[in-house]
Amino acid sequence: MPNSIAVFCGSREGASPAYMESARALGLEMAKRGITLVYGGSRVGLMGAVADAVLDNGGSAIGVLPTFMQTREIAHLGLTELIMVESMHERKAKMAELAEGFVTLPGGSGTMEEYFEVFTWAQLGLHTKPIGVLNAAGYYDPLIALFDRMTGEGFVTPQHREILLTAQEPSALLDQMQAYRAPEVPQILTEERT
Repeated sequence: MPNSIAVFCGSREGASPAYMESARALGLEMAKRGITLVYGGSRVGLMGAVADAVLDNGGSAIGVLPTFMQTREIAHLGLTELIMVESMHERKAKMAELAEGFVTLPGGSGTMEEYFEVFTWAQLGLHTKPIGVLNAAGYYDPLIALFDRMTGEGFVTPQHREILLTAQEPSALLDQMQAYRAPEVPQILTEERT
């Protein structure tokens, strides 16, 4: 089981109460399992909910926040540790460095950008860390269908499709992540294709 997990999620609550419930449930489950939260450092939205749930249940939470966001008064000041960085690129790199796995909760374009970056890194063999999608209230059904379509159309290999771990409940997702073994990553480009 990863000892630390980076959680990517929205800085808003979203339209369904199920998203906040899922964020809190993930934070609780992480704290129960002794998994340190690594996340974007905000006190608002799903980000704040997962951090508060971890902290309220005796867990550790490390936030990584660009300095320009601190002035917008969204920094969570009650974290175990708050690391300030200069840019969004530095934020993602630091989160990836600190995390032994990744979980994506509902969110918008920023959440998707973070998710697809770590998925692409795994696809390229740059890391072998488990990557989970917590599919709260079916939010990521279209993403799962897209991966199936990309695989069916030959843009994602079946081996790479195995990287996408999904569940609707935090405990089931964390169990999958514990059992995860990275697939053999075939070379994407060969000399014949270039």
